[in-house]
Amino acid sequence: MATDAGDPIPRFPAGFLWGVSTSAHQIEGAADEREPSVWDVFTAEPGRVKDGSTAALACDHYHRYREDVALLAGLGVDAYRFSVSWPRVNSPGGLDFYDRLVDELCAAGVRPVPTLFHWDLPASLDWLERDTAARFAEYVSVVAERLGDRVTKWITLNEPAEHTLLGHALGAHAPGKQLLFDALPVAHHQLLAHGLAVRALRAAGARDIGIANSHGPTWPASEEQADLDAAGFYDILLNRLFAEPVILGEYPAGMGDLMPGDVEADLKIISEPVDWYGINYYAPTKVGAPQGTEIEFGGLTMPADLPFSVREIEGRPVTDFGWPVVPEGLTELLTGFRDRYGDRLPPIVITENGCSYEGVDDQDRIAYLDGHVRALHKASESGVDVRGYFVWSLMDNFEWAEGYARRFGLVHVDYATRKRTPKASYHWFQDVLRAQR
Repeated sequence: MATDAGDPIPRFPAGFLWGVSTSAHQIEGAADEREPSVWDVFTAEPGRVKDGSTAALACDHYHRYREDVALLAGLGVDAYRFSVSWPRVNSPGGLDFYDRLVDELCAAGVRPVPTLFHWDLPASLDWLERDTAARFAEYVSVVAERLGDRVTKWITLNEPAEHTLLGHALGAHAPGKQLLFDALPVAHHQLLAHGLAVRALRAAGARDIGIANSHGPTWPASEEQADLDAAGFYDILLNRLFAEPVILGEYPAGMGDLMPGDVEADLKIISEPVDWYGINYYAPTKVGAPQGTEIEFGGLTMPADLPFSVREIEGRPVTDFGWPVVPEGLTELLTGFRDRYGDRLPPIVITENGCSYEGVDDQDRIAYLDGHVRALHKASESGVDVRGYFVWSLMDNFEWAEGYARRFGLVHVDYATRKRTPKASYHWFQDVLRAQR
């Protein structure tokens, strides 16, 4: 891909929040200084991670956080979205690390934006159990009490859809369960945990709360009714199932009947008002009727008995992960949300957007980000209330079941030495931020 460096990025409104994102399990390391998570158990099992690696050391951010905050300050971002490790907080002195990190960020003039759950569930807990949502709210209260004097913007959960689908339905992520549609209680309990966390944060005085849900347009494989029906079901399962309980206080028709417990009462908790709605966007998905065979897609094996099949989007460049590059899909997604939810839609923050490419002179990443920032601006011009944009990710890291084979960072990490080297995309984003100001 190429980008026209002579064509400046359009200006976003004053107060627009520019940032980068990471997650605890992917960068912190120091696994011996916290209790185990489901990901520690998962990666210890042979064959679970493609390169056989673990995140025991990762980027060693736990010991190098001052260096990483200096990179953030040099980049010029307004905010840093990181995640708090629940297993670390459960461990002696674990919350002290986040105290130090938040202090360092504030001293550098970078706004801390913690995500309270980014997939690293304590190994002793299970999202199939309703009680896990209550335990989450207790943990959130502890974190908010310690950090709430300096943290003003909070994210409850990251991508409950992926954690449900990949971790509990297909078994490709921790905890490695292959329950297919019997995984739906995991979705409900995470959403309930979100609502309980909003209440806990409000009780602690928080006034700027959101969730980071992953979304993308669903493109039918054709206009044939079977393909339209399959795409519609997929859209419910991956988009509406996680958006509408939060935004509208209801499940898509028929889905609430599949959820455990007193769903009507739970929805009142799940729909506790948020101040903004976070969206992680990577690409659309092309979906058609089931083909009766297993499909390899995006590093996953999709079972033959699913009521839909995921198809390749042809004619588009792809990232090193094989994901199609479709910037205009972000505009389509956001204007679609505006049209579907109208005045019920909170302000939007793009909490993740990024791509996997090799190399320090990463011109393809620059082109990718350039295109998506412009697509976001088009959505803003079309009347979508967009308040912020966070690049995934600050640095190369442990990419879950892919191990260290995929590099999403603006900063290159040498995994032998943990040396950080800003890439061309780091300097490009630095220039974008300067021009916006």
